[in-house]
Formats: sequence, structure tokens, C-alpha cells
Amino acid sequence: MRRVLALPGLWLALFLAVPFGIVLAMSFATADADRAPPVAFSLTLKNYALLFSDPLYLAAWIASLRIAATSTLVALLLGYPMALAIARAPRRRQPLLLALVILPFWTSFLIRVYAWMGLLADNGILNNLLKTLGLASAPGTILGTEWAVHLGIVYAYLPFMVLPIYAVLERQDRALLEAAADLGAAPWAAFVTITLPLSQPGIVAGCLLVFIPSVGEFVIPDLLGGTGTPMIGKVLWDEFFLNADWPLASAVAVCLLALLAVPIALFQRHHAERLR
Repeated sequence: MRRVLALPGLWLALFLAVPFGIVLAMSFATADADRAPPVAFSLTLKNYALLFSDPLYLAAWIASLRIAATSTLVALLLGYPMALAIARAPRRRQPLLLALVILPFWTSFLIRVYAWMGLLADNGILNNLLKTLGLASAPGTILGTEWAVHLGIVYAYLPFMVLPIYAVLERQDRALLEAAADLGAAPWAAFVTITLPLSQPGIVAGCLLVFIPSVGEFVIPDLLGGTGTPMIGKVLWDEFFLNADWPLASAVAVCLLALLAVPIALFQRHHAERLR
């Protein structure tokens, strides 16, 4: 048994603990352009002090959390009805409906984001369609705004919301709903008192699967949001590759990991309490 557990433990040590230790040590260092890599190892807290004092980084933290939370809420409002419809569909149709949900994963993530650039551009398909239908003579651009970032995140991560909720809903005993109907409960009352509470684990899991990657998202804000949408993933990339300030970028990465560890810890605690 110990040998079986040794392999995943070794894997985590080599590819998680060791890299994180290097990044953590680098976050306390100072930048030195004359070195390769450009890092002078020392023990300083100025990188962390800068992250929580500079308005640029504070704005990036707030924007990342706000956009991720809003996108997660929208994905939940869209994904729950989809998951419920698939779970309540005849079993012979469920595989096809699930395939339609995961169909976007069959193409490259980057290509799908570029496709949204073509849809949302000034001369893109959406604006031309509005002009053709006469709904707007001069529609404004969506590309390069925060709305485009929300749209891209919801589109990209919606399947991660649908699938966990569907997995929970599909295992629910429908006899409970039949019993509620026999006792005179309206469909909406049965949903609120039975279906929704029992699907809570799927909702929490789906929200975590959408929120956690959305906070550190880089590709979607960079391509769809432009410079007007500062998110912490874009700041991290800029510090590494544009400013060559590896210690500051490492501090950003450590803070991002610590931030994302909070909802994971809360979920584990909630799950443990439900099991008890």
C-alpha cells in the first residue's frame, strides 16, 4: 500500500512542491538584469508590499475577482437550466445532449477565442447582422470591453458548470418529486425544497471549476478585453515577459495561489461537514 501511495506522492513533490518552493523563494528575491535568470536571491518583502500598495495591482486584483465572480454567476444561471433539462430528458437523448455540451472542447481554445474576436469586432458578424436587420444603424463595439471578457469566460467555462450539476441531478431519485406531487406540492415548490438543495454539491463544484481558472485567466482578457481590462493573469504575464521582473511576478503567483486556496479549503470543509 505504501508503494502504491509513494508514486503519486513523488509526482506531487517533483511537479508541485519543488516548483512552488522555487517560486516562493524567488518571490522574496530582487530583480537583477545582469544575471541569468534575472534574479538576485535575498530576503525582502518589498515585492509583496508593492502588490498591496500600488493602485495598478490593487485594481487588477479587484477586477479579477469581480469579473470571475460575475462570470461564475452568469454561468450558473445558464448552466443549471441546461443541466436540469439534460437530466430530465429521456435517457436515449442524454448522450447526444452531453456531446453538444462538450463539443467546443473538440477545437482549440485559442481558435475559439479568436473566433469571438471576429464576431465582436466593429465590422464583425454581430454588428453587420444588427445593421442588416435594421436594429441599429451604428452599433457600438463590444470587442475590447469588459463585456467581451465576461462573454468569453462564460462561453469557455460553461461546460465546467453544466457537467457537475448534471452528474448530481442525474443521480437524484425522481420518486421524491412524485411523492411531493402526491402531497400537493406545486412543481416550483418541489424544485425549491427538493431538487435545488440536493443539487448543492454540484453547484458548489461547478462554481469552483469556473471561478478558479477565471481569476487567473490571461488569454481571454488579453484578446477580447485589450488594455482596458486589467486582470491579474495579464499582470503576471507582463511582469515575467515584458518587465523581466521575475521576483515580483513570483509574488503575484504566490498571492494568486493563496487566494484560490481559500475557496477550495471552504469547499473541502463544507463537504466534510456534509459527510458527517
